[in-house]
Amino acid sequence: MLRQSLNTTLAATAALLACLAASPARAQSTESTDRPAGPLSSLSGYMDLQYVNPSNGDAFIDFRRFVLLFAHRFSDRIRFISELEVEHAIVEGGEEKGELELEQAYLDFLVDRRFNVRAGQLLVPVGIINERHEPPVYYGVHRPFVDTFIIPTTWFDVGAGVFGDLGKGWRYRAYVMPPLNAAEFSAGEGLADSSQQGSRSVVRHWAGTGRVEYLGVPRTTLGASIWSGRSATGSLNLDPRVTLIEADGRGRIGRLELRGEYAQVFIDQADELNRLRALREGVDPNIASQMLGFYVEAAHPILPYPSPREVVGFVRYEKFDTQYKMPPGYLPIGAFKGSAWIGGISYFPDPDVVVKVDYTVGGNDSSVVAAPKAFSVGLGWWF
Repeated sequence: MLRQSLNTTLAATAALLACLAASPARAQSTESTDRPAGPLSSLSGYMDLQYVNPSNGDAFIDFRRFVLLFAHRFSDRIRFISELEVEHAIVEGGEEKGELELEQAYLDFLVDRRFNVRAGQLLVPVGIINERHEPPVYYGVHRPFVDTFIIPTTWFDVGAGVFGDLGKGWRYRAYVMPPLNAAEFSAGEGLADSSQQGSRSVVRHWAGTGRVEYLGVPRTTLGASIWSGRSATGSLNLDPRVTLIEADGRGRIGRLELRGEYAQVFIDQADELNRLRALREGVDPNIASQMLGFYVEAAHPILPYPSPREVVGFVRYEKFDTQYKMPPGYLPIGAFKGSAWIGGISYFPDPDVVVKVDYTVGGNDSSVVAAPKAFSVGLGWWF
């Protein structure tokens, strides 16, 4: 049933793209008023610089991300958006030195406020952070653990789908995309490295993803997301279905900010996946059949009156269990049933510039391996 639904969605999206692609040619030949009145192209970006001093290793400083976003409006009906990211300052012979990633490069075909078409390299619409992850928009030097191990932020791939604003506070996004690569699942880092990222993505099966948000209550945003698809393994005999469900909420009560997120992953045939990879790699990966994560966060300005130069204190508790439920015959590894308390302050000399300081106290269920602590300082900006 899901395969039939995805095939139908693909066919409908292709037909819409063909119709929409034909219309601008007519508009251009007659110099239609579809031409946008404002600037056609724009440039923006963000940067993320981090100093980290962990209890289990050497302190280091890292230019974590340098990102440029290019946008162009062909007309009032067609727009292009892209995001190019350099991680760890330099790309030299592989990921040990850094990465160069094309995280977004897509076209929007604007039909109506309630229904529009999108195609290209897309961010997966799951969770709070994956689509909006500029340093000034979240507290803490690092992105939440839940949005790293359970939701593999930054999660992107080639895809196509629809989006819109239904009115009365409701909006949605729904895409068809390549599946995850189950050969990259791990006991310790969950789904963190499993996105195919639009680089010769294997699409023997397609995945479907969607998100619904409700903004009908003042100063509150509620959201729910889903991802489901039969994942690639490099074998023609095994393609386990992976389903991720997520719910989140953000809101303000006076000057108090509250945020929370819950995510759970279901992996079918996890026992067969473990056996396949043990034969291939020589070591059993101990992949769980379910992974679970959640966090709750509170933040409040420290200064008595709001101003452009605001100082905000925050505290966040996270649970991220990549060994939540195991397939028959497997036992969980306690070191990977993680948790953390993170507390710190963020100083905003400008709404788009932030200096962050925080301290992380990790925890786990292991009596042998202690979870690390870390002191971190970050500098981030957005333009």
